[in-house]
Amino acid sequence: MTLTDRFLKYTQFDTQSAEDSDSVPSTPKQLVFAEYLKKELESEGLSDVEMDDHGYIYATLKANTKGHIPTIGFISHYDTSPDCSGADVQAHIVHQYDGSDILLSEGIVSSPAKFPELLQHVGEDLIVTDGHTLLGADDKAGIAEIVQAMCWLRDHPEIQHGDIRVAFNPDEEIGMGAHHFDVERFGCEWAYTMDGGDVGELEFENFNAASARVYIKGFSVHPGYAKGKMVNASALAAEFATMLPADETPETTEGYQGFYHLLGIESNIEQARMHYIIRDHDRSEFEDRKRFIRRCADEMNAKYGNDTVTIELKDQYYNMKEKIDPQMHVIDLVIHAMQECGVAPKVKPIRGGTDGAQLSFRGLPCPNIFAGGVNFHGPYEFVSIQSMQKAMQVIVKICELTADFNK
Repeated sequence: MTLTDRFLKYTQFDTQSAEDSDSVPSTPKQLVFAEYLKKELESEGLSDVEMDDHGYIYATLKANTKGHIPTIGFISHYDTSPDCSGADVQAHIVHQYDGSDILLSEGIVSSPAKFPELLQHVGEDLIVTDGHTLLGADDKAGIAEIVQAMCWLRDHPEIQHGDIRVAFNPDEEIGMGAHHFDVERFGCEWAYTMDGGDVGELEFENFNAASARVYIKGFSVHPGYAKGKMVNASALAAEFATMLPADETPETTEGYQGFYHLLGIESNIEQARMHYIIRDHDRSEFEDRKRFIRRCADEMNAKYGNDTVTIELKDQYYNMKEKIDPQMHVIDLVIHAMQECGVAPKVKPIRGGTDGAQLSFRGLPCPNIFAGGVNFHGPYEFVSIQSMQKAMQVIVKICELTADFNK
């Protein structure tokens, strides 16, 4: 099976995760793909293939040479974002893209005027959607690249390598992908998530992240007799939103700048619920942001009465840089591999998170490598076949270089 065929097959499985679920995986349909993937790994001849009760899949490509070679791993997630439907994906290939508008379906156009990233892939073969669903390159491209690389190494025994572990997990898109990952079972000295964007991206800095849920109590009275009595929770929610800096949102920030992001509001007179995520690369400024949103609640309570506003703050993950910095050989190896494959490394901070961040804090250094997709989480998502091929080649080269690795 070719890399392209493998990826296209994967897109036919709807694996959308759900943030409001308490089950693991968060949606049972993820397990349908997980079962398929487990059988595929077995049929391709990998060893130690197993899937646990939560849908986490582990497998090994056994070493083909003796001597002590570090056991390394490659990880991708198989869920797709709750932000856009992943059902009935109609993927098709635009061969030798010429830089013009792409008609996805009637009335839906992907244009370089809106998505200039397209122009970086002129002459390449692009896999796109019909404009009604996401594609699922995040992160099924990563899975396809890992599996294809293992098959290539299996068929080319002249490339010496140690034990290589692979793992595929659910629920990364809702921040839960690493929560049930068995680091001890995985048994690697270090690993890489294949979950980055365009060609050359290499990420070992990510946001520190927290979730903030704001609950506001109101008091409903007939509006004709409400003076001095009514407390409108909807109005208080709007007031609370204005207390946070308007220039510190995702729409107004870039690079290392952090933000407060209002994901949603549910409100009426009696009560309101707001859901924020808080992000910052700097750990100290991250803590300041959490303290600030608590102060906003305190000010509201001082104004409207105790317990009018309550906040539940929950840390989600931290910046992996503090765990990677002491082990920069993990990064140097990837840069060397990319250069050997003719890929210019683009080291950049992730304006988001990755399973690798949580895994790094659990003792498994795990930076993030490009998988090739662009415009994730929406109907204009695309991936270049040539980008996927480069990612696969980088995986193979990392495995080859690790055989010569000496700390």
